[in-house]
Amino acid sequence: MTFAELGLNPALLATLADSGYTLPTPVQAQAIPAAIAGRDLITCAQTGSGKTAAFMLPALHRLSLQERPATVTPKAAGRQGGRPPPRGREQQRWQPARPRMLVLTPTRELALQVTAASEKYARRLHLVRAVAILGGMPYPKQLELLARNPEILVATPGRLIDHMSSGRIDFAQLQMLVLDEADRMLDMGFIDDIERIVEATPASRQTMLFSATLDGTVGAMAQRITHNALCIEVDAPSSRHGNIEQRMHFVDDLAHKNRLLDHLLRDASIDQALVFTATRRDADSVSDRLNIAGLNAAALHGDMHQGARNRTLAAMRRGQVRILVATDVAARGLDVPTITHVFNYDLPKAAEDYVHRIGRTGRAGRSGLAVSLVHHAEQFNVRRIERFTRQSIPVEVVAGHEPTRRPLAAKPRADGRPWQAADKRNAGAPAGHGDRRPGKPPAHGRDGLPRTDRRDSPNGKHGGGTAGLRASARGR
Repeated sequence: MTFAELGLNPALLATLADSGYTLPTPVQAQAIPAAIAGRDLITCAQTGSGKTAAFMLPALHRLSLQERPATVTPKAAGRQGGRPPPRGREQQRWQPARPRMLVLTPTRELALQVTAASEKYARRLHLVRAVAILGGMPYPKQLELLARNPEILVATPGRLIDHMSSGRIDFAQLQMLVLDEADRMLDMGFIDDIERIVEATPASRQTMLFSATLDGTVGAMAQRITHNALCIEVDAPSSRHGNIEQRMHFVDDLAHKNRLLDHLLRDASIDQALVFTATRRDADSVSDRLNIAGLNAAALHGDMHQGARNRTLAAMRRGQVRILVATDVAARGLDVPTITHVFNYDLPKAAEDYVHRIGRTGRAGRSGLAVSLVHHAEQFNVRRIERFTRQSIPVEVVAGHEPTRRPLAAKPRADGRPWQAADKRNAGAPAGHGDRRPGKPPAHGRDGLPRTDRRDSPNGKHGGGTAGLRASARGR
């Protein structure tokens, strides 16, 4: 099946051809005809499956067939440089934005990516305006964007609620509501905001929900906000990444982990790499350490101003940054086809996040490599990931960077020497490591593990990976 057989606008087909898109992905082939027909959709598909085009192309097709509403130019907002209009008679000249399509995303990066995709696909239409409203963007700039009365509004839930409360957005003309990465929005605690937003939209709207999983709360919400929806499940959340090779290296302590990461990042086959850390502080420290070591690295995390995050991502896409060290803020919504390697400096807390992390490589049909650096005390987390993905992660050893303990199911040493016996596993261990019984994390001491700050954890709790080890070291 080709895009032409899906019934899309010829202008959209020409744009797709210019972009090198020839055949729709499985989720696009099923979702686009149903969305053009106006049906509600509940779609479960893994990251990198082409979900953005699956809802944006049919939406642009439908909008291109409709008459464009008159542009509202609020004089009051213009005179005030985008600030809220004054009270009194001039309030009557100011009107809220009335979008015809609303896309909700969990992160700022995904919102900007969806907006960029809509502008790319609508390039030949010259009719559809799309803007992104998200946290970290100055309010005057957002008010200026809303004053354009865009047809498509892409927003994160929290910032959208702010503008709804101030009366700057009116959903009376809304025709399509899209929830992208719905599972992630619920994980981030946006359930109440989503319920409030949905309640403010017309009951006659078309609703399209996209999620990596439809279990539990996500599935219940999907059924509640849709009507006679078509359920599409192209790839289960645990489906195999056939084009992504996965590896695991065991490490003894933080110093060993840093040495191994430095060695692996010097591989000449790396075009661009993405390194995931558990905390924002680790993202900064690892990035700084790599730059000192002569590697071109930059950090990306939620504490950064949105402008700085945008500049970092733009530099990554231009190839000016070779290594991006990021928290899970980049696990969804980051689409850089030239990322050839993903490194889990820290394991994610949730097995689902592991799938999204490694999905940042192997994009657009390319192959990729995902490497996890794992402490022996984290073997339970590894087993949980393997159960979720239904595939084992091979354990490998780098000559000259072997762990002092024998990894389970590891390949033989490159030099042919046998692994240390269990009763000798502490031989030569640095002072302060304490007992190294299987499953017991290293005791807090001079092992190079800094303290954990709850403030740096994504949800205010102790996370997995290095953060979890630090918490264990304190005797939690």
